[in-house]
Amino acid sequence: MRFVTARTVLAALRGGGPYTVTELVERTGLTRATVIAVCEDLVSRGWAEEQDPERAGPQRGRPPRSFGFRADAGVVVGLDIGAHKTTALVADLRGKILATASGGLPRGRQSAAARLDVVSSVALAALQNAGRGPRDVVSVGAGVAAPVDRNGHVAEGSGFWEMFDVGLAAALFDRHGWHVLLENDANLAALAEQWRGAAQGLDDVAVLLAGERLGGGIIESGRLLRGRNGAAGELAFLRLVDGAVGPHGIAQLAREWGADAAAQPKGLGGLAPADVTAEAVFAAADDGDPAAAAVLHRLEDRMARVVAVLSTLLNPELVVLGGAIAPAAARLLPGIRAALPELTETPAEIEVSELGGEAVALGAVRRALDDVAERSLEIALPAANNQAR
Repeated sequence: MRFVTARTVLAALRGGGPYTVTELVERTGLTRATVIAVCEDLVSRGWAEEQDPERAGPQRGRPPRSFGFRADAGVVVGLDIGAHKTTALVADLRGKILATASGGLPRGRQSAAARLDVVSSVALAALQNAGRGPRDVVSVGAGVAAPVDRNGHVAEGSGFWEMFDVGLAAALFDRHGWHVLLENDANLAALAEQWRGAAQGLDDVAVLLAGERLGGGIIESGRLLRGRNGAAGELAFLRLVDGAVGPHGIAQLAREWGADAAAQPKGLGGLAPADVTAEAVFAAADDGDPAAAAVLHRLEDRMARVVAVLSTLLNPELVVLGGAIAPAAARLLPGIRAALPELTETPAEIEVSELGGEAVALGAVRRALDDVAERSLEIALPAANNQAR
């Protein structure tokens, strides 16, 4: 019972405040004596602080006791570990982003130790930028471009997936004592969209990381769908769908189709096939190049079919196109929206993410915050030994 009441009061404090004891009684339904006892215990543990009477403003008579959540009592770290780059975000215990850092990654499974070194150094750099140290970290969320099961194990079956199976959680625990939660990157992007992006307030959402390859993060009835080994959002089944062909992303298709167009007599924006990039295709389309416009039309058709498959199979309220390609993908929205009603009887709304390239790391922060909430009374906070920080 003491554990339950402490979590109840802590959840109320985390949600706002500072609150007087009377306000906490109203918010929790607990007795005044229980609220006071729990708050004093949370202060001793470092989770809360009692407000000075002067900070509560002028009062008549004896000022009421008031308690606030200590968002600075520790920090969480969110990691996005891609094939070529890793990004770290540091946030306080209410999710305010304090600092970031990024670094390039070596490729290949044989470079596991080198990849671990980079991830560790980038996380430490972000902490330094935030003015915090390794001992301030209470939880770490980490996203990788591979299926991850409920126990934090990377799925087998693909050499690309296995590149991310480098023992990250154990390594960061051994090096820094950090509690690390490994998760699929698209799943974390979905959490980020639901937390601070286009999907706020929605319980049925599919988020597509749509750059080089399509990867899906699926939230159904407010919970992440993972599947037996974490592969519920893998979209390789699109190879079996007429008109969708496979899980090729917008950037990959724009580059390949653009190179094909550049090799034709009329060319594409004056570019040689080897020089065509996704960005160049979109830029040429903006300049009125007909070959580039044709590539964009093909992309609209392909992505409309992918969204139609997800709309029919999963019936989400919203599909969000995310990843680094998202700003350019906004050009495709009108064509996708126009095509959907002809492809499915249950078309989802479709939007482009506005979270930028840090969506996965932001989702990792959200996952770490959820972990802190779940384990709060098991965590020994650094602030408990440093009340005067």
